[in-house]
Amino acid sequence: MDWVGCSQAITVLFFFLLSLPLCASDDRLAIGKTLSPGATLISDGGAFAMGFFSPTNSSSSGLYLGIWYNNVPKLTVVWVADQVAPIVDHPSSCKLAMANDSNLVLSDATGRVLWRTNVTAGVNSSSGAGAVAVLVNSGNLVLRLPDDTALWQTFDHPSNVFMAGMKLGVDYRTHSGMRIVSWKSAGDPSPGTFSFGVDPERPLQAKIWNGSRVHWRSSMWTGYMVDSNYQKGGTSAIYTAVVYTDDEIYASFTLSVGAPPMHYLMSYSGDLHLQSWSNESSAWVTNAKFPRRDCSLFGHCGAFGYCGNDTGGVSTCHCLGGLFKIMIHKSTVSSGGGGMGAGGFSPHYRRRSHEDLFKPPLKTPYKFSLWFYEMEFFNSWLEIENEVS
Repeated sequence: MDWVGCSQAITVLFFFLLSLPLCASDDRLAIGKTLSPGATLISDGGAFAMGFFSPTNSSSSGLYLGIWYNNVPKLTVVWVADQVAPIVDHPSSCKLAMANDSNLVLSDATGRVLWRTNVTAGVNSSSGAGAVAVLVNSGNLVLRLPDDTALWQTFDHPSNVFMAGMKLGVDYRTHSGMRIVSWKSAGDPSPGTFSFGVDPERPLQAKIWNGSRVHWRSSMWTGYMVDSNYQKGGTSAIYTAVVYTDDEIYASFTLSVGAPPMHYLMSYSGDLHLQSWSNESSAWVTNAKFPRRDCSLFGHCGAFGYCGNDTGGVSTCHCLGGLFKIMIHKSTVSSGGGGMGAGGFSPHYRRRSHEDLFKPPLKTPYKFSLWFYEMEFFNSWLEIENEVS
């Protein structure tokens, strides 16, 4: 055998393999590598995949760059890079690459940039030479430096899904809050009208918005730091933690060991679904839905009503007996869906404490104000004036 010729052939083959697009078993994208249609990143553990996809029931032949469950037989996308429009101009020739400035760049066949991570602070071609994008087994794509400094991650730029490990809260430094935004339809990932998150003006409540209008609001956070919620059957649980610092307040959840894939989905119909995957039915099962009742939509029962259950569990609007006026320190109460508004209690409730006013099914009045001191509430003062209606 001609060993010189064989050596040359091996060298050529080696450089040929280096020039190939990313193989399906990789979980990361480094400078010099590209991700093209047909190839995927697979997280270490196999739970998630990243690549190019076409939505189910989509009328377009274009492609999107996204992340989906790899161990669920039904395509379930949890993140989309550029939701505004699909890649329709020679989609098979588009690619995702790591640029020298440590940015992920999505481009089409002509080299036109369709989307990029826009990392700028403190990053240049020399310091970012070793930057790599890693798909973690939680479904988070993290852009990091060799010293593990995270430059960017998809969990900070969510689509329509709130996943275990994400933060949902308010950053006091930027006075901004993260939201998940619904798709426009089942086959159209472009941003819809509904969103879910925490209002930076009132970070103690989660809300669903329809555009800029409040669609639904949760009950007020009562001060718990850790909470657990066992799902149907008692085989899995969600553990929720609330973290409060000088810079931010946020909630995050984790799943119990052995729990099935589970997440919160902001649907294009305006409902927030807690979904878990069922191997028995090979489908996503809704464990909880918010709003739970139609009459608990914001403002549905009017200024003098609240949403409650009649005998038999039917949810309807109820009127509060009598008229009263509530005053919370430095705040004037206004009406809200499921709240008390300008309603009241009958005269025999005249001497009840203010804690009784806020017991379920009543929520605290909308636009309430509270003072904090070392995570403890100052006692609010209320004045109740009852009159017989």
